[in-house]
Amino acid sequence: MSSTPSRSRRARAILASAVAVIGLFAAGSVLALDSLKILVPAAPGGGWDQTGRALQAALQADKIVPKVTVDNKGGAGGTIGLAQFISSSKGDPNTMMVAGMVMVGAIITNKSPVNLSQVTPIARLTGEYEVIVVPGSSKITSLKDLLAQLKANPGSVSWGGGSAGGTDHILAGMIAVASGVEASKVNYIAYAGGGEAQAAIMGGHVTAGISGLGEFLPQIKSGKLRALAISSDTRIPGIDIPTLKEQGVAVELANWRGIFAAPGITDVQRKEVTDVVAKAVKTASWQETLKRNDWTDLFLAGDAFKTFLDADIARVDKIIAGIGLKK
Repeated sequence: MSSTPSRSRRARAILASAVAVIGLFAAGSVLALDSLKILVPAAPGGGWDQTGRALQAALQADKIVPKVTVDNKGGAGGTIGLAQFISSSKGDPNTMMVAGMVMVGAIITNKSPVNLSQVTPIARLTGEYEVIVVPGSSKITSLKDLLAQLKANPGSVSWGGGSAGGTDHILAGMIAVASGVEASKVNYIAYAGGGEAQAAIMGGHVTAGISGLGEFLPQIKSGKLRALAISSDTRIPGIDIPTLKEQGVAVELANWRGIFAAPGITDVQRKEVTDVVAKAVKTASWQETLKRNDWTDLFLAGDAFKTFLDADIARVDKIIAGIGLKK
């Protein structure tokens, strides 16, 4: 009779082991990220594109995810790409999208039917200050020269930058208001991507350009562009560009970029995607990208990022309304 309980215990142990093994296989099939698709909701060449491809390189260099692809879908400050991401990626843990403050502004300005509450926040990655530039051959040699022209004839100063309502547009409006010019008089020309904007600025098709430091720095160093000011609170070490504040314009603005996962993924899937991104930002590849592009590391993940995002949406909404860009 003593053998019966023993056989029963062995049977239960075997059953428990089998269930555990099955559970491991099931979890692996659901969670194993052997590939990722990153959507960049902008044309190639800009900050979002740089961010997406830098993340791709970091994930692949350390074999965190074996296969990573990047697709571009630009337009309307990223809201066209956002709409596509929402409609085509629901429940797919193998897709991510780059976004940031530019999209927050574009959603508000364009009264977009889609917004960031419909996707899954994963992490804030970087922060970058904006630079105001003119072509290297421009007769405008200082911010003082640019503002003098702006005050005398606002429409004669065309500002080239990213999408309407984005960070570049917001900064142009803030500079105008701080200089005593109505924001509604700002002559802003929006471009779909950083590459297109740079070509227009260097070609002299606009008076001045605004974008992130990393996007303009190579052209500034080569002399093709002349930097007039940067939107940081204080000067950035190693970067000889005066701030707006030290030149009498009481404006400070930092752009941020982050990564979002698809709508409708599970909490377990969200954690795995977050863990993958957390590993990527610790790689030598990613750290070298930060240094090369002069991006500030602002990594913030999980619920803390969601809290930040909600606050930033409210802040940007207030700024846009204040400078007359909200429709």
